[in-house]
Amino acid sequence: MGPRALAGIGIAAIAVVIGAAFVAGGGNGDASLTGSESAPLGESLPSTVDAPDLADRGLHPELVDIAGWLQSDVTSLEELEGKVVAVQFWTFGCSNCKATLPHMSELYQKYAAQGFELVGVHAPEFSYEADEANIVAAAADLGVTWPIALDPTKHTFHSWQEGPTAHWPRIYLLDRRGHIRYDHIGEGRYDEIDAAVQALLAEPA
Repeated sequence: MGPRALAGIGIAAIAVVIGAAFVAGGGNGDASLTGSESAPLGESLPSTVDAPDLADRGLHPELVDIAGWLQSDVTSLEELEGKVVAVQFWTFGCSNCKATLPHMSELYQKYAAQGFELVGVHAPEFSYEADEANIVAAAADLGVTWPIALDPTKHTFHSWQEGPTAHWPRIYLLDRRGHIRYDHIGEGRYDEIDAAVQALLAEPA
């Protein structure tokens, strides 16, 4: 048998060994799901992120001078006690706020049936963002389907965020008693927020 035939047999044998190892290892060396994998909206993957510090920061402040609600029959946070509630301060013209909305939508779809609610407190930065018709149109365009509390004077925006600086976007997570258990400013930490929601939902009602 010539050298070329022997080489061909050797290559074939190596391919068989590699193929067997690939099948035995599940194709990627790890059969478990990782944080980089995605699931259809409405289904949750096992969390690979530990829940952050969820220390009790006390009862949430009141909503002050809210001018009305969109997309909801709810008129206060007190009506939502018994649920885990995310309160997000946002305005539709803010690019950082808009960047968070796909994650907010995913949270809402994944956990709404488990006792989770999301409230977007819309606090305008500019006058055109205070127009209710513009807010309604922007919500439809951006896929915001959850309750929106209108804060045109920004009194709630500032009463919740004491100090010289208040922020868009900012998210607070409230437990079933209405106590603040998590606070994050800006974009990002989406896996951490998801893990925090899961942990709060798992607490006794």
